[in-house]
Amino acid sequence: MSDSLDRLYSAVLAAKDLDPAVSRTARLFQRGPAKMAKKLAEEAIEVVIDAVNGKKDAVIRESADLLYNLTVLWASAGVRPDDVWAEMNRRETALGIAEKLPKSRVKGSPPIAPSSPQMMQRPIVALAGHRARKQR
Repeated sequence: MSDSLDRLYSAVLAAKDLDPAVSRTARLFQRGPAKMAKKLAEEAIEVVIDAVNGKKDAVIRESADLLYNLTVLWASAGVRPDDVWAEMNRRETALGIAEKLPKSRVKGSPPIAPSSPQMMQRPIVALAGHRARKQR
């Protein structure tokens, strides 16, 4: 699978500067990371809905769209597939391939330092073009 995503990533990089009138990839790059993130989220929701409804063929099709949009967002953010594979290898070494790193301390493990990456939280930001609603 990583070979396919590596080829897709290379194709995305090659298409990003094409004419946006004829290239979906170039159009996404022109519209920026907020639009890319919106498309990625839409595809993720479609995969979830199709999976819940037991539509295997639709899950396959929408997953391909999801991976395309994820790859476009990676390219925009300067993330290479090798960066993601390295993180997956690091996690496999720490917990095994099928486990996700815990967000907080696991019972019986040593405390996590406050300055460690596990404890640092990302700021919450609004996507461009969306106004925050006023609280009443």
